[in-house]
Amino acid sequence: MSLSGFEVEVQRQGNAGLETEEMTLNMGPQHPSTHGVLRFVIKADGEVMREAIPDVGYLHRSIEKISEKVGYHGFMPYTDRVDYVAAMFCNQGWSMACERLAGIEVPKRGEYCRVIAAELNRISSHLLFLGTMILDIGAMTPFFHTFREREKINDLLEELCGARLTYNYMRIGGVAWDLPPNFAERTLEFLDALEPALDEHNDLISYNKIYVERLANIAVIPPDLAINYNLVGPNLRGSGVHYDIRRDEPYSVYPDLEFDVPIGTGEVGTVGDCFDRYIVRVHEIKQSVRILRQCFQQMPTGAVIAKVPRKFKPPAGEAYVRIESARGDMGWYAVSDGSEFPYRCKIRTGSFSAMSIIDRVSPGLMIADLVALISSLDVVAPEVDR
Repeated sequence: MSLSGFEVEVQRQGNAGLETEEMTLNMGPQHPSTHGVLRFVIKADGEVMREAIPDVGYLHRSIEKISEKVGYHGFMPYTDRVDYVAAMFCNQGWSMACERLAGIEVPKRGEYCRVIAAELNRISSHLLFLGTMILDIGAMTPFFHTFREREKINDLLEELCGARLTYNYMRIGGVAWDLPPNFAERTLEFLDALEPALDEHNDLISYNKIYVERLANIAVIPPDLAINYNLVGPNLRGSGVHYDIRRDEPYSVYPDLEFDVPIGTGEVGTVGDCFDRYIVRVHEIKQSVRILRQCFQQMPTGAVIAKVPRKFKPPAGEAYVRIESARGDMGWYAVSDGSEFPYRCKIRTGSFSAMSIIDRVSPGLMIADLVALISSLDVVAPEVDR
């Protein structure tokens, strides 16, 4: 049977082999899913990525160096800018590092105020994660549901410390102010409404067929790989690793509180996929609600801050503390030379290590799946750059 001219040409090309060329694409910092402060250099064969290299530094502000110039007390407002989505944890980390340097003991009520503020902020941060991840994937309506609840937390935190995003609430030795009148009642009323709202959220989007198919079995990070790349917090627990600083290296009043540590189980796909990292944060919100209820029940009376000199001069030495922030293990290292100004400050953040694994996991993914991967890691740019 004779072949047409077109069929002969196709056969000739098939025999010779068609050569294709990789495309190099810039994703961000203008891309909506990179939120204006991240850039990825993508090499792709059509829609399939060969690599995605993060290019960071768009939000670098030398915060660690600033600590050496503004003093221990003066650095507290700057810590809010390390992770402006969960600033309470940054306040707490710096406070604890300074307290360890000087051997200061925080009053019990002050510790409870810290945990209440931090867990409210954890819920707020996770709600922001849920809303923006869903928006990045392509669904609009659930975003407004999560932000409705987050605004209620913002109202509570504004009542507590006068700010809605960068709080400057904690102090070396405790917290700036006690809980305002009827704060516990209003917070518990909010928590009573939040739990059914979370169930509604799960019905609306978490187990939505399209959403599950976009996340299940995508960008799987096995437990050993998560540990080797030093992932922390929900990203580590999403890979099935049962580790939480609050439970395994407890601080503040967490030893007096009961809570579970959710981990990824491969509920709809493979352990360590995008869905596991997403659903772990949903479950963590419920555990934070549980912690807050216990705090209000157990909270003692008394002072909320220890006596700390205005000119704070801790003895020469060094201190390192770890806290479980909304993005996981956050480390604060401070060196004192005996003066009013820190000799050195170093902050260890979860988002920085999370960025490094993107280049490792991205080969073979579709370009559209990179959006799901970035969102599932809950990377906050100021934590990366500082």
